[in-house]
Amino acid sequence: MGAEPERSAVRALAVYLPQFHPIPENDAWWGTGFTEWRNVARARPRFRGHYQPHIPADLGFYDLRLPETRQAQADLARAHGIHGFVYYHYWFNGKRLLDRPFDEVLRSGAPDFPFALTWANENWTRRWDGRSHEVLLAQEYSEADDRAHIRSLLPAFADPRYIRIDGRPLFMVYRSTLLPDSRRTTDVWREEASRAGIGDLYLCRWEHDGRGDPAVLGFDASADFQPDFARLGRALRRDLPSRIIRRLHLSSQAYRTHWIWDYPAVVDGMLGRPAEDYLRFPSVSPSWDNTPRRQERGMILRNASPTEYERWLRTVLDRFTPPSPDENLLFINAWNEWAESNHLEPCLRWGLGYLEATKRALDARNA
Repeated sequence: MGAEPERSAVRALAVYLPQFHPIPENDAWWGTGFTEWRNVARARPRFRGHYQPHIPADLGFYDLRLPETRQAQADLARAHGIHGFVYYHYWFNGKRLLDRPFDEVLRSGAPDFPFALTWANENWTRRWDGRSHEVLLAQEYSEADDRAHIRSLLPAFADPRYIRIDGRPLFMVYRSTLLPDSRRTTDVWREEASRAGIGDLYLCRWEHDGRGDPAVLGFDASADFQPDFARLGRALRRDLPSRIIRRLHLSSQAYRTHWIWDYPAVVDGMLGRPAEDYLRFPSVSPSWDNTPRRQERGMILRNASPTEYERWLRTVLDRFTPPSPDENLLFINAWNEWAESNHLEPCLRWGLGYLEATKRALDARNA
């Protein structure tokens, strides 16, 4: 029996939230000076053993307007095996939000660290505090907007730091099924990029809202979105005996007002999902708990730890065989979603634990 073919090294990309700086819109919608840190700081434990609040350690309560902060983030990521960041990008018919950190990265050339963009193409609502029906800024789709949008991104695609697959800039869409005609949109994007000399784009959809062959929607690949809430199963203590115990005040009411799952069991469930017959880049998540944003009706993965995260990451890496040397991406959601308690960045409880776990797993795979 011959030796197995050598597997391509994996490029780990961490999803990056550019929210941590004030903008006029957030001042108007949430109060003067608002950033996600306000939600992080107000978080409180909801039940015994619940890890809240998450307090940042090495990088502190940073402001992303500072180049020193952005450089420190890149240095920390690179030192622990992260290949690049995937920045959330907010575009609403020509209006952009939270764009200053990325624009300064692009304009200044620093940090010298790979990046790509993912379009967060949802309506901007009060979903963060549980009022998703209140639309603050709506998405309106059209061919003209598709052209204007992709043209605005051409300088980013041309940057030598931009992450590419076989020379094609990677561009991702958060909820592709919201596009009224995704084939028209992706065709327009490819046409505009080629006309500008960028060449073809590598378009990838997050599997946030349904599975299936991405080519049907005009995309080259899909990316697993973790946590995969549709596959979590029944939340803990939601059965009839548990409800009776709660009515007798013998169990925490948090299991009534929030949806709570056990992180190790979630890892088992995610690893037990069947493989797809199309290209889906794998993804893992360090944790999840959005009660800092939502005072009620939060979703919590309790008992998350670097040890369980590393188990998940190592197994996913071991199973992943890229179909080509450049289609070797693994996504970590997220680098700094602090108000969802979902971050690789160091906190006071775990320190560098999640980053060190990431480095160990990637070093073992890419050695």
